[in-house]
Amino acid sequence: MNTLTEHSEKAYALLKADAEKIQKLIEVQLENLTMPQCPLYEEVLDTQMFGLSREIDFAIRLELIEQEVGKQILADLERKLAKLHEASLNK
Repeated sequence: MNTLTEHSEKAYALLKADAEKIQKLIEVQLENLTMPQCPLYEEVLDTQMFGLSREIDFAIRLELIEQEVGKQILADLERKLAKLHEASLNK
């Protein structure tokens, strides 16, 4: 396996792990009945999502991941967060 492929796989794994950390943060907040409309909640989420998007952009610019792969990571996380938000509204 060449070095670029190894770095690409590692970059992808790290980005997925960061996305999962954001998801877990939101799940914990929802389990503790924190309102999704809370300004602090929204600020934390926005900051985390922005940071992840910058990491993804950086990995794309380094050609460690394809642009579509990066978009998919964000889209998957956004879908999961929408489901969590919807579930919290139904509590």
